[in-house]
Amino acid sequence: MSTSQPSKATAFRFVLMIGIVSLFADFTYEGSRSIVGPYLAQLGASGTVVGLVAGFGELMGYALRLVSGRLAERTGKFWPITLFGYAIQMFSVPLLALSGSWQVAALLIVVERIGKATRNPPRDVMLSHAGTIIGQGWVFGLHEALDQLGAMIGPLMVAAVLARQGDYRTAFAMLLVPALITLTLLVAARLLYPRPEEMESHTPDLHAQHLPRAFWLYLAGAALVAVGFPDFSLMSFHLGKASVVPPVWIPVFYAIAMGTSGLGSLVFGRMFDRKGIMILIPLTIITTLFVPLVFMGGFWAALIGSALWGLGMGVHESIIPAAVTMMVPRERRASAYGIFTAGYGVAWFAGSAMIGFLYDVSLPALIAFSVAAELAAIPFFLMLRKQAQHASAA
Repeated sequence: MSTSQPSKATAFRFVLMIGIVSLFADFTYEGSRSIVGPYLAQLGASGTVVGLVAGFGELMGYALRLVSGRLAERTGKFWPITLFGYAIQMFSVPLLALSGSWQVAALLIVVERIGKATRNPPRDVMLSHAGTIIGQGWVFGLHEALDQLGAMIGPLMVAAVLARQGDYRTAFAMLLVPALITLTLLVAARLLYPRPEEMESHTPDLHAQHLPRAFWLYLAGAALVAVGFPDFSLMSFHLGKASVVPPVWIPVFYAIAMGTSGLGSLVFGRMFDRKGIMILIPLTIITTLFVPLVFMGGFWAALIGSALWGLGMGVHESIIPAAVTMMVPRERRASAYGIFTAGYGVAWFAGSAMIGFLYDVSLPALIAFSVAAELAAIPFFLMLRKQAQHASAA
């Protein structure tokens, strides 16, 4: 009894500190992502280009996790890889203030995603050690909630800069401050918690070489959701180009989306620990409504649609690592995160490219494609539920 309570307290403090690191990190890069769409448009990019840049950035941001996951798994260097990824990501954002063409800006946008790809799998593995003590859904839900709090504050600060200065470059330069705070806190976390794996007691799994069928079913369903999920860069491009909202309101819409994302992560992370992965079925149906609201509606419809978009993002961002952790043995967590998110990223790139193309051709076709792809994920989630029921019965 005397040893279990300190372990829970230590695990919670570790998750809280990494969550605060993520708060300032999201302040930085989500602040920039709230305006990269109209910024690219200002630099002369088309809707197709914005869709391709956003999609390719997500492809790199997810596919390269396969590399960093395997590297972390083989070397055990979870902290060094995490630190390196955060450094790349944090410095690429304020450099957008110096870009003189959409090509340079697009490169920095992709580099930022590469930094995120590098640091996420090893960081998530370290968080998963705490999850074995206080609950995987709670750990990743709490982390994502703090993460999204920063993602809400960042765009609001960007909106304030735009309202005062009216200049995108000044807004990007301002984001150097939270970027430096992020790196300082991360170094402090490394010094305070050098071996997070010690929070988890471990018995080696001699059959850890294969990933279970449930993992692949979940990947298939999540990939279909990603195919139909437009990036906010294209959404903000549309909101600005179609004059649905004034430019200064676009980052505010993004902040609201991040707020609903964080709240959803906290609530549904807890629900995942109690109900399991099947909470994805009703949530997937509800969140598909954001597509027609954003691309066909006016100010208020687009606002509601942006909030639903954020809810969808938060649910998947918190449940994916928690669910994968429960499906695979500890020995395969890092590479499983990498494999899963690589497949997710390839699907997001393909979907974003198609959605960007459809935007220049037909908005009704874009909406039909997006909604159909997301709803097609539901049969895979149902198969996953059936397999879980069989496993529990056995």
